[in-house]
Amino acid sequence: MSRLTLLGVGCGIPDADRDFTSLVWHGSGAPLLIDAGGTPYTKLLKAGIEPVTLGGILLTHSHCDHVSGLAPLLFSLYLAGRRDPKNPIPIYGLAPTLARAKRIIEAFELDNIAAPVVWTEIQPYDQIPPGTDNWKLTTAPTLHSRPCVALRFEETATGRALAYSCDTAPCPEVEALAQGAEVLIHEATTPGPFSSHTSPRQAGEVAVRAGVKRLVLVHYSPRWTMPEEDALSEIQAGGFTGFSEIGRELQTFSLS
Repeated sequence: MSRLTLLGVGCGIPDADRDFTSLVWHGSGAPLLIDAGGTPYTKLLKAGIEPVTLGGILLTHSHCDHVSGLAPLLFSLYLAGRRDPKNPIPIYGLAPTLARAKRIIEAFELDNIAAPVVWTEIQPYDQIPPGTDNWKLTTAPTLHSRPCVALRFEETATGRALAYSCDTAPCPEVEALAQGAEVLIHEATTPGPFSSHTSPRQAGEVAVRAGVKRLVLVHYSPRWTMPEEDALSEIQAGGFTGFSEIGRELQTFSLS
């Protein structure tokens, strides 16, 4: 069963019940971790996933709330037995993202006590990973202060899809990526328009233009963005009349 689990749903300032936003995708193969801020090893365990089974890590961009846990994750995976150099973990990302991530790993001086990885550069509009029969993962550029990608998880047989905006201000590229998706998981960091983030009202407007059925807010804080009731009202003020909600950690969305 193809499914996407929210591991964290908070913004750059975590709340007691909201860590940095990250996700994990289960397609037809091993799990794919989307971003590695905070404590990804612990989050995977809470989601019922054995971290050493990871099939890959996709870094959407290089801001610290999305990559700060990468070095500790690779360290813990090594200690847990993920050591075979013939079975490295692919780490996908845009060239600037991978360059910063490599420097972060180097700064920790892990002395080879880290799971082996293969750095895999991607481009916007790539499909990741290639050659998968049951589903495809497509990227698109976002409008953010650092190079960043949004994601679309789509079943090849049915065309049903889940979309994730990642960090972005409203932009045509993300709207096009999300067109007709069953679920749009969209960031809602700021109470009003901002140059590199989205407000709840704007997220509602994006959901309308993309024609999605369900809107889920992440990268959101009831303290730093606005209270939950206000955020849901703002979504409606943006014109979206479908089902909308605030994302919860360990919440899972299925395409089946």
